[in-house]
Amino acid sequence: MASDRLACRECHAVVEPDEDTCPICGSTSLTEDWSGYVIVAHPDESEIAEEMEVTKPGKYALKVR
Repeated sequence: MASDRLACRECHAVVEPDEDTCPICGSTSLTEDWSGYVIVAHPDESEIAEEMEVTKPGKYALKVR
């Protein structure tokens, strides 16, 4: 379930609750306080990825607190 997952405060990547570090940027600053969800498959072709400064495919939170 998405609500059980954590989001990285640095790159907004959504990670599983058993993760200690973000697989995208390596940060240990993870939070349960996030909302919105987007899956980026082709960051080089995505306007959303460009706006969010996402360079790697993955699942990302739109808002992280």
